[in-house]
Amino acid sequence: MSSRSESVQFESAVGVIDCALDWPEGEPRGWALVLHPNPAQGGTRDNKVVTTIARACVQHGLVALRPNFRGIGASAGTFDEGKGETDDMQALVEQFTKRYRALADAPWVLGGFSFGTCIGAQLYARWQQAQQRLPDMVIWAGSAVLRFRHGDVAAPTDALVIHGENDDVVALEEVMQWARPIDMPVVVVPNTGHFFHGKLLILRELIQARLKCL
Repeated sequence: MSSRSESVQFESAVGVIDCALDWPEGEPRGWALVLHPNPAQGGTRDNKVVTTIARACVQHGLVALRPNFRGIGASAGTFDEGKGETDDMQALVEQFTKRYRALADAPWVLGGFSFGTCIGAQLYARWQQAQQRLPDMVIWAGSAVLRFRHGDVAAPTDALVIHGENDDVVALEEVMQWARPIDMPVVVVPNTGHFFHGKLLILRELIQARLKCL
């Protein structure tokens, strides 16, 4: 997936945030945070959709940061229905940009799958309201933005939102209920469900095409 991967740790209010950090070949041109699906349903940073997003980012020259949410792997704490997880990821971004100062001002991508998109949407709203630096690109698959909400949600209108036509976890109509009022385009992959089985290559190609705009 990359020239090298390493395990790194950051700190949340409840303890360690355990992460994988995937490095591209050569000097990185930026970085990406990729958030995984529902940990209460077995979601981890090694989910195939998550690693597909990360792989596309690495191939584009970005460092990909894949954290485990609370209670997964070596990450401390227990599942907090999205509230604590959002706080943790906010702390993670702050710590990452301080530790890796060479990447702090570089382009960066906020990516996520399923539960991870809900966390991402709440983070984006927080940063927007606080007038903090926003991600240069947002890439979400199997979006679950309307679930696990503990605050406002937001996304740029040019975000890449990809959804399976036959998603049996988050129905396409649920995504459209969020997308219609803000005129958010949604890319629909035909004949596939929530986990993009058999369509991961298409997913990667869609992401790679968008990353060319970064």
